[in-house]
Amino acid sequence: MTLLADLLSTVFERRYRRDAQSPADGRPLTELADALVGTAGETSGLALAEEILSRFGTLDDDGKCEFFRYLARAMDIDPETVRTTLDHYEKEPSRASYRAFATAVEPARQEMIRRLNRLPGATAALVKMRGDLLRLGRGEPELEALDFDFRHLFASWFNRGFLVLRPINWESPAHILEKIIAYEAVHAIDSWEDLRRRLQPPDRRCFAFFHPSMPDEPLIFVEVALSGGIPGTVQSLLAEDRQILPASQADTAVFYSISNCQSGLAGISFGNFLIKQVASDLAAELPGLKTFVTLSPIPGLTGWLTQQQIGWDIGQPDQMKALAAHYLLNVKRRGGLPHDPVARFHLGNGAIVHAVHADADISDKGRAQSGGTMVNYLYDLNKVAQNHEKFATTHAVASSAEVRALAASAPVAQKTKGKTNG
Repeated sequence: MTLLADLLSTVFERRYRRDAQSPADGRPLTELADALVGTAGETSGLALAEEILSRFGTLDDDGKCEFFRYLARAMDIDPETVRTTLDHYEKEPSRASYRAFATAVEPARQEMIRRLNRLPGATAALVKMRGDLLRLGRGEPELEALDFDFRHLFASWFNRGFLVLRPINWESPAHILEKIIAYEAVHAIDSWEDLRRRLQPPDRRCFAFFHPSMPDEPLIFVEVALSGGIPGTVQSLLAEDRQILPASQADTAVFYSISNCQSGLAGISFGNFLIKQVASDLAAELPGLKTFVTLSPIPGLTGWLTQQQIGWDIGQPDQMKALAAHYLLNVKRRGGLPHDPVARFHLGNGAIVHAVHADADISDKGRAQSGGTMVNYLYDLNKVAQNHEKFATTHAVASSAEVRALAASAPVAQKTKGKTNG
């Protein structure tokens, strides 16, 4: 752990410890939630928070849904009070009238979540709680509104100023390495030996963001390969018998796997900060690095091809490259953003679609999701800000001339260009 992480962890540490002999509060969980919002005492509030979080963790899905629905309904805003306080503020704007309005538009459940978070270790528990809410509340408008409150608070608690970037290497604590294996979501880590090949050689790097309140839980991590030139297959990067390159001889940093670790932090963006920070740090460490690219999956490609009833054959690499290029550049979802989620992520960070490769991921997963095709997104550190602004304002997809030519050659280009898909 870095010195900064130590300092921040100290800042976030709380000293409360519940007396082991204190009797459990037998009131229903919903009453405990009301009592937590209404209490003014710090010690009693911490005891209530501990009881709520402890008991919530023992509930089955039906019990969790019941608790979430109570928060969504009983701790919601009162629309009439909101209208009244807004009218008053419009007629007589003042500190008092604005405060009354601001109080009315904030539901009591937000304050309850804040008070739960005062308990040591509560942040991780609340992240898990939101994970349950996202899993159980999909399609239920009241619970989706409740999630907005979690997301609003988490966006503040997990902002970039609190995040700590740590290198992960073969000497990192075993419990952290175990989580890297478990959370790897792009290219599965099959064994400890597989993990060692990704962390120990001098031409491999791994970095993760942590939060001081969750020092043993990575939030997101990226695996990096240092190489000579831009690779076109992930199997060459992960091969057991590959030739190890001295870091000083590398001219390219390849971000080949980015994994979000906490389902309860879905929608809270870390990846854009992570890639840019890692690229900047690597450039400072290794001046010979001139190129920063990803080797990324195209997870929506075969699903889109099947949906559109477009024939494709993985045995025809030129066809696959053209179809993939067309999909990345021209196929949009409602609102004008790219249909592919990985494309939205990297283009939103300011990268460009640089190159498309056939037979780039011949694993079962790679063939199933994209017919084996992969894409390099190029991060030009001098242009990422400009590219980001253009994408954010116009949804323009920045790409190389090579990729544009490939897309234009796709037989479906004119038929489906600009077509939205969900």
